[in-house]
Amino acid sequence: MNEFDAIDLRLLDALQSDASLSNQDLAAGIAVSPATCLRRVKRLADAGVIERRVALLSADKLGAGLSAILEITLDRQGAEHLDAFEARAVQEAAVQQCWRVSPGPDFVLVVQVADMPAYHALTQRLLTQDANVRNIKAFFSVKRAKFDTRITLPTPRG
Repeated sequence: MNEFDAIDLRLLDALQSDASLSNQDLAAGIAVSPATCLRRVKRLADAGVIERRVALLSADKLGAGLSAILEITLDRQGAEHLDAFEARAVQEAAVQQCWRVSPGPDFVLVVQVADMPAYHALTQRLLTQDANVRNIKAFFSVKRAKFDTRITLPTPRG
């Protein structure tokens, strides 16, 4: 599914802003019938354009106020070693994002934990017990200037 008309794009834009909208409110907001809205949202979800709908929570208010970005370099980079590390990382609840990158480190992880002792426990479980982890570079967030999950949508054709 590569072709999106203006209605699809308005739907996607509205859902990026507030995925909790009822079908009625979503339809009214983009000026289509509820049936049309429901059919199009289902089509976009079935095609994998809408991956999932989630609530974004406040880490600070839930006691998970320490954010870190980790660069991980493995000693051996064979496919089986990369796959093994990735499998362990994605199973770790504190890992919010796991990116296999190139060039530079092998992985970039975004982690969210309660505090420095929780970070230390995470690194013990995930990183220091793995004999294949050669280097870890950690960046701790002191201020989040922007956080957004929106994707810039294409301009409708026609």
